[in-house]
Amino acid sequence: MVTRDGGSSSGGLRVPRIVVAAAASGHGKTTVATGLLAALTARGMTAAGFKVGPDHTDPAYHSLACGRPGRNLDPSLVGEDLVAPLFAHGATGAQVAVVEGVAGLYDGRPGEGDFGSTAHVARLLDAPVVFVADATGQGRSIAALLHGFRSFAAARLAGVVLNRVVSDRHEQILREACEEVGTPVLGVLRGANAVPAPSRHVGPGPAAERGGATVEAVRAMGALVEEGIDLGEMLAVAHSAPPLTVTPWSAAEAVRAGTEEAAGDRPVIAVAGGPAFAFGYAEQAELLRAAGAEVVHVDPLRDETLPRGTAGLVVVGGLPEAYGDELAANRPLRDAVRALAAGGAPVAAEGAGLLWLARSVDGHEMCGVLDAHAATTERLTSGYRAAVAVSGSVLAEAGTRVTGHEFHRATVAPAAGPSPAWAWRGMSAEGFVQGGVHASHLQLHWAGQPGFASRLVHAARA
Repeated sequence: MVTRDGGSSSGGLRVPRIVVAAAASGHGKTTVATGLLAALTARGMTAAGFKVGPDHTDPAYHSLACGRPGRNLDPSLVGEDLVAPLFAHGATGAQVAVVEGVAGLYDGRPGEGDFGSTAHVARLLDAPVVFVADATGQGRSIAALLHGFRSFAAARLAGVVLNRVVSDRHEQILREACEEVGTPVLGVLRGANAVPAPSRHVGPGPAAERGGATVEAVRAMGALVEEGIDLGEMLAVAHSAPPLTVTPWSAAEAVRAGTEEAAGDRPVIAVAGGPAFAFGYAEQAELLRAAGAEVVHVDPLRDETLPRGTAGLVVVGGLPEAYGDELAANRPLRDAVRALAAGGAPVAAEGAGLLWLARSVDGHEMCGVLDAHAATTERLTSGYRAAVAVSGSVLAEAGTRVTGHEFHRATVAPAAGPSPAWAWRGMSAEGFVQGGVHASHLQLHWAGQPGFASRLVHAARA
């Protein structure tokens, strides 16, 4: 369990932890990380799951596997200094933490070395790395692969999980090769037992939308790991991580909220969620509560009204284009959102939220808050953006600089309103600021901009 290390002069936190990495995407990180969380939880342990980078799909699997919010660790979005504190916050009360990497171990932001990579986050957490090696078509050459990844930089490879092994003979060859380079084999997963994750047109589908199929996939990953990985050795690796000399992140301290908030003076902020809007960060609601709001969740696929007393609305990312018929059919809620915005209440929407506030998406009628129409295309827009606020809004003052992330196939016409939200290189103006509405393609991790929560709650209270 996460505890204070009384024997450490620095008062460090003892957090057993591992980072799951690979040579590239598609080599089995999600299966191993999610399976570990599910298998350890099935044994009665309290586990916490994390994902390197801005991806929202894998944290949803982690949450299902261990019953705790899956969280993201992204130096690009929140800064290096917050990665370990956010990790310690998310791991509070857990007996072990599993961090799933992104892409290849050393793949960081283009032109910035390994910044934002799995190796970068492993260093920030001082965590041992468990390497998942796709053994397809490989024999002794896997030794060269492991040697190269282990010696290239400072990542501490504690062992390897051999994935997609096809036979006993194949396993023997691979084990002998790993022994040549002194890399312990922590587990072997047979190729015939792989657990595929169904995909959406913009990537793996969010776990929130898959119901029983998702639960079964997570269960299967847990069973696969239970059968093929030595959990005792894996836990020993996790316990080899040294204490973290860090203070856990606190939403209250981040927004500097104190007792000055009057009793009962807590405006209701509705946060849209559910299958259509599943791409959010857990810290956002925590910051809103710390800033003085009562946070209530609303599912636009199910709920026909906003929560009673709603004074503000936050709409996170997701896939509204995949639920056009259902969202269009929920006219009572669309009317309520339009009325809320028309009354000047603060409404913050990003990614999918921008599309939902538009007049239409692929011909399906949406909320009509914004005089714009959205359409999905075959072209995926994805990447980090260093942006500046063009217009002052309920979230930010004009001139505020942030780093956000885009991930969508949608275009919006026009791309910006008379008062745009953000601008960045290659995009002169984007998004909409009108009245209390702030809507944009750009998705932000509010832990990196905690003042956003304070401003939005202040606007709702006013």
